[in-house]
Amino acid sequence: MKFGRVDHPETIDFTLPKDHLDTKKILNAVKDDTVPEIYVGCAKWNKADLKGFYPKGTKDELVYYASQFNAIELNATFYRIFPPEQFEKWYNKTPGHFKFFPKLNQEISHWKRLNEVSEVVNHYLYSVVNLKEKLGSIFLQMHSNFSPKDFDKVIAFAENWPKTIPLAMEFRHTNWYNDPVVANELYALLKRNAISNIIVDSAGRRDIMHMRLSNAKAFIRYVGANHESDYSRLDDWVARLKEWKAQGIKEINFFIHQNIEKESPLLSAYFIKKLNKELSYSLKVPNGKEQQQHLF
Repeated sequence: MKFGRVDHPETIDFTLPKDHLDTKKILNAVKDDTVPEIYVGCAKWNKADLKGFYPKGTKDELVYYASQFNAIELNATFYRIFPPEQFEKWYNKTPGHFKFFPKLNQEISHWKRLNEVSEVVNHYLYSVVNLKEKLGSIFLQMHSNFSPKDFDKVIAFAENWPKTIPLAMEFRHTNWYNDPVVANELYALLKRNAISNIIVDSAGRRDIMHMRLSNAKAFIRYVGANHESDYSRLDDWVARLKEWKAQGIKEINFFIHQNIEKESPLLSAYFIKKLNKELSYSLKVPNGKEQQQHLF
């Protein structure tokens, strides 16, 4: 992932902002004794991107990936709408606890920019629902130049989205979060329609680190900088997730990207170990021939 990439990450203040006041209120409102679900994964499973992760002789990359992680952020669906049969194959190759988090197709978000997209959305959903119970939140990622002047399109899209299918939204134009009037209207819309907002943690876009949940489901897309700071940044996230767990969060979806993606599994292994220790989970720590060493 190249979004938010910088040449000198050592100059960036990676301190996580304080939570918005609404985050605690939303979590406290649903707090009970249930243990929150947690899903951690990479963005892709192909061998070219995750070079060094797969053992020699691996015949099916997805089968091996799903034996190491419990989730995948499925970015391939952004570039093409796969037929139902492909989703059925992916379903059959993965264990029962595994979940896919597919990105909505670029025709919806980038080409038509949410304008008159009902037909293509229905086409997309007709295929993706073949993941059945392994379908996590579908996510919509808007272009950086998609601004609040098109708020009416967001309203129409959110209100027409089928309520039985979980949805998360990612906005990259700074005014969605840093114009207080717009931000309040946006979060009211998301909350009303049970849509999760996405938090993107990248080096070059600290302006969109809003730390404001719209429901009790966190969807975090973490972008490492292939720098030693990647580890301390993840330490901070573990501490924040521990707070959210205590406050009542129901589900955590955390996807680790890198500018050089081949290092994502190693960084994920570090993160999962920390989660298991600090939040009392027993998630599998992914293996891989490079997994026994620290990057920096």
